[in-house]
Amino acid sequence: MSSHPHPDHSESRRGHRLLFLAVLFGVLLNFPLLAVFDHDGRVGGVPVLYLYVLLLWALLVGLTAYLVREKRAE
Repeated sequence: MSSHPHPDHSESRRGHRLLFLAVLFGVLLNFPLLAVFDHDGRVGGVPVLYLYVLLLWALLVGLTAYLVREKRAE
């Protein structure tokens, strides 16, 4: 039996934020924006498209980690 049988308001908001984040990154990693970065340009020898995807992935991981971390009870 769980000590929190019903999610409280903050957990519900966290879920909504995670859903928004998933939809946002789904849009950012979809065709119209990927086509903008799909050209022969390079930054530091790395193709622009690869750099775009890598930076978005790192941002997604960081934001997800921030949203799901446990708040410390003080």
